[in-house]
Amino acid sequence: MLLKIERGLFKYDLTDHHAVLCVPVDADITEIRKRYLKIARRLHPDTNAAANAADKEASSEFLSKLVNPAYEKLSVERNRAEYIIVLSQMGKRLVQEATSVEIHTELGKQLATAPEANIDHLYKTAIAKIAETQYDSLQPVPQIIAQISELNLVYLMRTAAKSLAAPPPVQPKSTSATPTSNPTKKNQDVPPPAPVKEDSALEHYFRRAQSLIDKNQFAPAQVELQDALKLEPKNSRCHSLIGLVYLKQNQLKMAKIHFDNALKLDPKDQIALEWKPKLDKALGQKSSGSNTNSPSKTVGKSDNSGNGGLFGGLFGGKKK
Repeated sequence: MLLKIERGLFKYDLTDHHAVLCVPVDADITEIRKRYLKIARRLHPDTNAAANAADKEASSEFLSKLVNPAYEKLSVERNRAEYIIVLSQMGKRLVQEATSVEIHTELGKQLATAPEANIDHLYKTAIAKIAETQYDSLQPVPQIIAQISELNLVYLMRTAAKSLAAPPPVQPKSTSATPTSNPTKKNQDVPPPAPVKEDSALEHYFRRAQSLIDKNQFAPAQVELQDALKLEPKNSRCHSLIGLVYLKQNQLKMAKIHFDNALKLDPKDQIALEWKPKLDKALGQKSSGSNTNSPSKTVGKSDNSGNGGLFGGLFGGKKK
């Protein structure tokens, strides 16, 4: 059976694993695993209800060449984080090439022109509806995956366009109703327009990143903070926040690099001051454990759950 797909994100030499599983691009591991198990039960030779040998062979081919690789990519936190970054960059690239992007399906066209407030609802409703019958009949599966990938492409473009939109300049508040005739004082009170706009853009990234962190969506939060670092590479808050995100994903060495950078830029950075000593201790325990062939139990707990052990409750445990 022909498995080649040339629409949606596939057209740009990118395998759309989310389209193969028919899950939203921001799906978490629980949603991904649940969807994979449902598809696997449908396609596996021992459990599918295919009536003939040809259908069973086609089912096995879809499972081994598309579904299993997609799950392997999205079920490993680090692999998924890297893949999400690729998708984010692809969305920004496509925004720049918007005039050459072709949309074939009616759902894709509706999503491309939908009001901003309706994008998430329309996108996720469409994905859920298609998922109900995606693998019921095997012959149209490549076309269905192409349709889902086109929805993913449009959603990534709309999301990227929103993040790239420059926020309105912040107008400084007047501190006095009495005008002043001192030009030096006036210049000190009113900051130059460019820095104000840049600071506002950074805050925009920080707010989105913090919102994603609160939902335990660390991979997209990492993308937002990496974009913020491109805007201002010497911002201590950027470094300390992305250090926390790496820490939560158990990427301890990357977390240490960014905490060190944060403290170089601002020795009083509270996040870095709070977590770097604990991180140094964990890295020391990990190194000591590897020397004695006895892995550190503390680090091991963090590896297994991402929420327990030394770094559990990364943002203060239960919300107050």
